[in-house]
Amino acid sequence: MKQRVRVYVRGVVQGVGFRPFLLRQTARFALTGWARNTSKGVELLLEGDRAALSSFLKVLRESPPPLAVVEQVSVQDAGEGPGETAFTILESQAGAGFTLVAPDTAPCGHCLEELSDPQNRRYRYPFLNCTDCGPRYTILRALPYDRVQTAMLPFPMCKDCAREYFDESDRRCRFETNCCPACGPQVTFYSADRRAAATGDDAFRAAQTALARGEILAVKGVGGIHLACKAEDEAAVLRLRARKRRPAKPLAVLCRDITAARRFCRISQAEAALLESPRRPVVLLEKKVPEAFPALSGNTRLGLFLPYSPLHMLLLDGVFGGPDAVVLTSANRPGEPVLLDNADAFDALSGIADGFLLHNREIYNRCDDSVVFARNGGAPYFVRRSRGWVPQPLDLSQNAEGIFAFGAEEKASFALGKGTRAFLSPHIGDLKNAATLSHYRTAMETFERLFAARPRAAACDLHPDYLSTREAESRAKQARLPLYRIQHHWAHMAACMADNGLEGPAFGILWDGTGLGADGTVWGCEFFKGDFTHYTRVGSMRPVRLPGGEAAIREIGRIALSLLRDAGLPDTRAPVKDALRKPLCAMVEKNLSCVEASSAGRLFDGVYALLSGTPCAAYDGEAPVLLESMLRAEVAGRRYPVAFYEENGVRRFDPRPMIRKLSEDLADGVPAAAIAKGFHDAMCEMALSQCEALNPEKAPVVLSGGVFFNQYLLTKLPRMLKAAGFSVFCHHRVSTGDEGICLGQLAIAAKKEECSTCALPSR
Repeated sequence: MKQRVRVYVRGVVQGVGFRPFLLRQTARFALTGWARNTSKGVELLLEGDRAALSSFLKVLRESPPPLAVVEQVSVQDAGEGPGETAFTILESQAGAGFTLVAPDTAPCGHCLEELSDPQNRRYRYPFLNCTDCGPRYTILRALPYDRVQTAMLPFPMCKDCAREYFDESDRRCRFETNCCPACGPQVTFYSADRRAAATGDDAFRAAQTALARGEILAVKGVGGIHLACKAEDEAAVLRLRARKRRPAKPLAVLCRDITAARRFCRISQAEAALLESPRRPVVLLEKKVPEAFPALSGNTRLGLFLPYSPLHMLLLDGVFGGPDAVVLTSANRPGEPVLLDNADAFDALSGIADGFLLHNREIYNRCDDSVVFARNGGAPYFVRRSRGWVPQPLDLSQNAEGIFAFGAEEKASFALGKGTRAFLSPHIGDLKNAATLSHYRTAMETFERLFAARPRAAACDLHPDYLSTREAESRAKQARLPLYRIQHHWAHMAACMADNGLEGPAFGILWDGTGLGADGTVWGCEFFKGDFTHYTRVGSMRPVRLPGGEAAIREIGRIALSLLRDAGLPDTRAPVKDALRKPLCAMVEKNLSCVEASSAGRLFDGVYALLSGTPCAAYDGEAPVLLESMLRAEVAGRRYPVAFYEENGVRRFDPRPMIRKLSEDLADGVPAAAIAKGFHDAMCEMALSQCEALNPEKAPVVLSGGVFFNQYLLTKLPRMLKAAGFSVFCHHRVSTGDEGICLGQLAIAAKKEECSTCALPSR
């Protein structure tokens, strides 16, 4: 019996080979009708045997193309009609609504075969891709996903590409960004004086030759422009650091393949799977020799990744004698977003780059590389969630429609709510200047446009001076939206709850460097009870005085001095300049020009300064990373006392007894590795004690905050808590750092909108 139906498909169903898939499957099941892209997804009219229709819909739901995600299939009876004689693809239909967008992915196996086949017309073409792979988000301006809405608009298809586009048997059938060397973008190598020196394969010859002789290149990729140099050429790496003014922060290394990567680091099977996955993140790995490659990274880890575009593969293939591993770091002015435009690259990188490998395809949407650890059997633990995942949404357990969450300032990000989905921004950076704020605004406008997001409420951090807070205030005032100001660590707690689908109540262990507390002081070693409607601060740490305020975050020797003085010890071990020692002691003793911070991150800073004698941190988070790098598996940790006291209903960890004993060990010549491990173990014991004292109900424990990038803590503390009978939840879909805060803000504001009687706490 014949039937005529109308089908609506929602999910990631545009730009992923969905219409060619429909052509093949309708032919297989002898169905007639049509399909078209719409602003909401894909719409079909189908006619055929009832059983055949049922089989088709089963395949549609269960076996879509590799990059497609079918989230919803709605079927309606279409009644009588004139009857369809064939199945055709109609022109796209614009309108209200939205559909999901696929993230950028690395080349598929078929494309890699073409790239290396001398008989193929796309041999060594740096922009080949197909319905199963390649850039999506970075080249898309608007939906529906048609060529005119992408960066491929200036490149009309040649006859051969057009033939493929209409050939139902070709895997590039209806592939909107189809191109080849005859009609697509081109790559050009420019000398330092901006002269075009070579194009096509000769451009890669020039680039590989330049890298081999130690030069620094600007390389335009998929989501931005990078600086590259030979990774194992220490002089070139140090020259890059000096020119970019990045003296110590670790540099990521792009390796030709897993074999090249294994020269640098130990790589487990799970880590190799992450490196070789289509998402191609930067994976933080243990060096084979902890002290190796100091120019690349001053700690025991190194960030490695594999090529995620044909252009990167050709750059590293060694055909012209080039290296098989290069530093690849974002090309930008200090503190500003990665560059996108060729002209900007020439101007901004003058005196930095010795050559430029650029192309003429625009990058519409910035998207930095994602950075992850592998844990729990190979699942990514995000340091930064960006290329390869953005703009893939997160599913929520609540309706967040119209909630705009503006995030924090460090590692800024935003989240937009659409129904029970959260769309999180790509990596933005620290929101401290006009250029980064412009990037932040542009990315938000892109998300609003792509996903038809209309705000009904806004959420931001409690700190009034964050640019994200000011942006939220401005948007809320202009649009007359309710604005929810959410305490920083509550947002951390809510982010981990939402990340794990928890409703609460929960117990939060929330450790980071800085977050404005409800009492106006700096918090950062917090223990909360609560859910999405309220929280209570039940535990914290004795505040550390930071002489000079923010200056102490950079000059960590000041924190060491403050810890010693607070513990009743002489300040002689504190690594500060002699001329500053007496004034700093006076500031601490009299609490003048000091900021008090109950911050785990600052405690890590101060302890590292004591152990290493290092007076300053070169970048945010350097001291805790280097403190963790001191740990050695073969070295047993010292045992340090863990003490507490009550103050205004808050159980506070008192680090003074620990600092006294730690200082004794330093004086006695105990190895730094043993002291560092003892400190880490003491922090775990402190957290366990707080849980046992403050969470007798054994509510689920959530761990959040930048301190939990520390893999030793992240491994040992959950194990200790679970052994004591607690259920423990860590982040797995968003970063534990401030980048993930926007998700918590969104979840809290959504609950607030749902329950207008819930009052934000003052405590």
